[in-house]
Amino acid sequence: MVKATFTRLPEVKKKRVTEALLNEFSHHALTDSQVARIVKDAGIARGAFYKYFDDLTDAYMYLYRIAIQDIHVNMSPGDKFDPDFFYDRVLKFIDDTRHSKYEPMMKLHMLQNEAALPDSMKTNSEQLLHMSPEMWSAMVLSHEVINSVFADPDNKDRNLKRYKEALYLLDKGAKE
Repeated sequence: MVKATFTRLPEVKKKRVTEALLNEFSHHALTDSQVARIVKDAGIARGAFYKYFDDLTDAYMYLYRIAIQDIHVNMSPGDKFDPDFFYDRVLKFIDDTRHSKYEPMMKLHMLQNEAALPDSMKTNSEQLLHMSPEMWSAMVLSHEVINSVFADPDNKDRNLKRYKEALYLLDKGAKE
């Protein structure tokens, strides 16, 4: 959790540190990130970093939450399964990510960092357990197609087409 020392910083300094974090986490996976590069880029002492954050993971999660607030769309479809809802939300997420300053960081997050975060798989599992089978399937497929689009942009259209087909198969199965 971000420490109170950081939240009380003047906005200019907080922005400088946040931009240094964005630079680091946009160019390096969490496992390869370095406090040394962040503090140099931010123009702060190494000790100050640890007054603001517990560690690199804490700093990463701070920035990730900001990115998600900026670009993430509501994926809560309500009670009824609607394939178009999921498809439209995934398209919006991909488009919003591509047009944001967080695009490189989000790509690294989806392709490398998510698995490196402590308890991320457990948290995802716990959230998905409360969904109907078709909602669970759609959420897993949504995540997978986003990963595929980021990893293989040349096949974006083909992956999205297949995703939409899969959503409609889920819908058909749910109605039978």
